[in-house]
Amino acid sequence: MLADAALHRLLAWTSPSYPVGSFTYSHGLETAVEDGRITTAAHVAAYVEAVLARGGGWIDAVLFVHAHRAAQDDAAFDALSELATAFRGSSETALESRQQGGSFLSVTRKAWPHPALDAFAARNGDHPIAHATVMALACAVHEIPLEPALHGWLHATAANLVSAGVRLVPLGQTDGQLALAALSHAIPAIAAKALATPLDDLGTAAPELELASLSHETLYTRLFRS
Repeated sequence: MLADAALHRLLAWTSPSYPVGSFTYSHGLETAVEDGRITTAAHVAAYVEAVLARGGGWIDAVLFVHAHRAAQDDAAFDALSELATAFRGSSETALESRQQGGSFLSVTRKAWPHPALDAFAARNGDHPIAHATVMALACAVHEIPLEPALHGWLHATAANLVSAGVRLVPLGQTDGQLALAALSHAIPAIAAKALATPLDDLGTAAPELELASLSHETLYTRLFRS
């Protein structure tokens, strides 16, 4: 069970209203809709599951786990933070992670301050920050246990991408909830695997997602930044 204060923080930080700009990114989903590959709620759910299980979402999940565990070791955490900012397959997914990471740190230091966040900001200087690792740090130092924090992270990622799909296809709100419900069955296994994955085994196996992201950079018209 989460303490009330910890639960409140986790809900706040994974809410779509938290001002990190997540609603402006689709992680290549816009390309797949433009190409005609995504036309139904089931298609959206399959795309998002691929992101979480084999793509950039999987990378984030494993890095989130290791960053949370390294939160009390500045050198180890900083090395993970540097790795996370580089572990991206395209410039747009790098922007997606880094912009949200910088915004998350800035907002959280003001609204939910903690000396560890200030210390990391001072050490990091102007270097880019990955969203997954800085949120893991905030969760750890604010006493949000790893497993619920990871589930919150994965749900927030899924919810944001499903919301993008609802707007892009377009789909009805009920269809969006059906997609999220389908993903809720996949997330526990993804979380369990992330918790047991060594950093040396980290990698992706989703070339179509990477190609969708790369192609998004040259779309003639775009609603999203990735």
